[in-house]
Amino acid sequence: MSSAPNDTAPSVDQVNSDYLETLLGYNARRAALSIIDVFLRKMAEHDFRPVDFSVASLIVHNPGITSRQLCTALNILPPNLVGMVNAMEKRGLIIRRPHPNDGRAMGLHPTPEGKALMAIAEEDAYKLEIAAAPRLTAAERKTLIRLLQKIYL
Repeated sequence: MSSAPNDTAPSVDQVNSDYLETLLGYNARRAALSIIDVFLRKMAEHDFRPVDFSVASLIVHNPGITSRQLCTALNILPPNLVGMVNAMEKRGLIIRRPHPNDGRAMGLHPTPEGKALMAIAEEDAYKLEIAAAPRLTAAERKTLIRLLQKIYL
């Protein structure tokens, strides 16, 4: 069947996203997309992917953390962590030392170079998040972070 010449398909002049905007996942994803592109570009300068940044940050702030603790904290699988830890060690960002309480485990410690790089990378991350959400006050940013953490912590 063909449509008659004067039958026209409906058109949309203004997109209605009211329903989507009521969904937490939709809003969280849109907010994340606003930040992640800038984050990816900035962290690439430090040769970090987002997960590398998270792993390195936890090691710097928790010297002696084990791979098992990292996996639990970041909800990642051990095989996925092994390559990251090896790469960071090869770059001279971390070193492994025997764990003082668990003879089977190795603690991961930042090197001075690792600490220095993370100080710069974390400052960059902080600045880019403020720049990516300029309409949020410091108090609103803190509240938003607290509310988001209620979902996954």
